[in-house]
Amino acid sequence: MTGVQVGCNPHNGNDVIFCSDIVEFILSCISKHAILYAMALFRDDFSRGFSALLLGAAGISCAAIFVRLSDVSPSASAFWRLALATPFLIAFHLIQSRIDLSAPRKEIDKQQLSWIGVVGALFAIELFVWHWSIAQTTVANATLLANMATIFAAIYGFLLFGERINRRFIAGMILALVGAGVLIGQNVELNPAYLSGDMLGILTATFYAAYIVAAARARKHISLSLLMAGTALVSTALLAIPLAFTDDPVLPQSMEGWLPLVGLALIAQVLGQSLIVYGLAHVPATLGALSLLLQPVLSAVLAWWIFGEALGPLHLVGGSAVLAGIWVARSSKAAGSKN
Repeated sequence: MTGVQVGCNPHNGNDVIFCSDIVEFILSCISKHAILYAMALFRDDFSRGFSALLLGAAGISCAAIFVRLSDVSPSASAFWRLALATPFLIAFHLIQSRIDLSAPRKEIDKQQLSWIGVVGALFAIELFVWHWSIAQTTVANATLLANMATIFAAIYGFLLFGERINRRFIAGMILALVGAGVLIGQNVELNPAYLSGDMLGILTATFYAAYIVAAARARKHISLSLLMAGTALVSTALLAIPLAFTDDPVLPQSMEGWLPLVGLALIAQVLGQSLIVYGLAHVPATLGALSLLLQPVLSAVLAWWIFGEALGPLHLVGGSAVLAGIWVARSSKAAGSKN
């Protein structure tokens, strides 16, 4: 396994400083979510949903950083992301159910259980394949290929549900995808040794697109809190299975080693994915998938801030193109209209 892993040794002075940096990073990410209050300024569902998607992309942009900081295997970090997030999501659902006393209480029906199972399974498979892709190819290759989910989401939406996309949306999608390619493509390596990992990167895109489309459809029948809690339970159970067949580290090597996993669970999953799933109830899935291209832009900025990775003029051009493409596509509200 070739993924980069960073641990924290409490007996090493440098590592103590490094662990304090992790804590500072987690707290800074949480503080940035105070911008959620600004969402109240938007009066229509579309604007609130689109804002939630962008904020969700900001949350999941931290995921790659936390995976890189963790000292467990990629499969284990995927498992802990869901396992640690599940209690918080269940608690949120229980609290939400108590608050919403005016709504009549309904038993979970078979259709809702089916949606929870489908969305949870798709998310678990996407996470598992994505982490293995990172392990078998470069991070840049895996990230670039996974961003092809935007294209697959548009195909799924059209073939399965008749969702239409107009020329303005297509122009925005192309601009954003080209920008992502410029942003990440400088580090892409064409190497036969990475072929299996690259194929897994494309497979990740197909499953992530399917997850986005399924989550958007599920939100028409299920509340946010129930869907997040239910899918977390399903995904955790499925991601636990591969751990029984691996010799790689499953538990962090120290107490400090839990910090990146907690950050992964709370920021990327509880905050990031919850905001994304909320937004998908109010925004067409195709635009939702495209909006998530903001993730590699923010990941590049975070990598520069945390790891000192260089940012050059091409990064600026690529990031600007992504933002411009998202804005162009956002102005096309017909992206998800029916035939």
